[in-house]
Amino acid sequence: MAVISAVSVVIPFYNEYGNITPLVEEVVYALKTVPSWQLILVNDGSTDQTAQELENVCRLYPNCIPIHHQTNQGQSSALYTGILRARHDWIITLDGDGQNNPQDIAALIMALADQNNHVAFGNRINRKDSLIKKLSSRLANYIRILILDDHCLDTGCSLKLFPKSVFLSLPRFNHCHRFLPALFQFSGYNVINVPVSHRPRIRGQSKYGFWGRLWSGIFDLIGVLWLKKRYLRPALTQESQPISNAPFSAQKQQLP
Repeated sequence: MAVISAVSVVIPFYNEYGNITPLVEEVVYALKTVPSWQLILVNDGSTDQTAQELENVCRLYPNCIPIHHQTNQGQSSALYTGILRARHDWIITLDGDGQNNPQDIAALIMALADQNNHVAFGNRINRKDSLIKKLSSRLANYIRILILDDHCLDTGCSLKLFPKSVFLSLPRFNHCHRFLPALFQFSGYNVINVPVSHRPRIRGQSKYGFWGRLWSGIFDLIGVLWLKKRYLRPALTQESQPISNAPFSAQKQQLP
């Protein structure tokens, strides 16, 4: 049974100046019932004042760590950088745009309260996005589930809870954050879909274009399907008897 009393929250930011401080304050409030936690904020090479806002807000909370990429590396790279610095094994991720509600963190933790070998991924209900974005996301989820059978209803939701040790053992590639459900299942974990709320973006602009995400998603899906068919899953049927370390002459004397 999973007992989660310590978490590291990792949030990537790219040009999210103005969103950072209110989001951090919400996350800190949402973690008030968690005995031990830390907050890792990753600035993924922003060109606005994101870096300075991260530094300022981390001065307010001693267990808040700012990290800065020199150039923009992408969300998967930012998550990996933050998770490497995590002090706790249980990792919570969410977007830096404020659309994920930090109050839903409690629902993810509760979902794993009596489970082993499970991860919890958010499933956004009543999404506050444009119609084209919602339709494209539903189509992408349908195709991905059909091909990979990863049982995740909304892989685009950044609100996730999983163990650091397993994450670091997974294959690492650009855009791998979109395929975490399948990658965790390759490692023997089951996915729990947790209904979570979704909020409209108040400040800033979305960083993902429809066509760019479509074509990269197609190539990535082909690669992950290839990986699924070749992923090593050795299964032991019965352990053999241990070989004696005694010298051969001593073993021979014991024979009838």
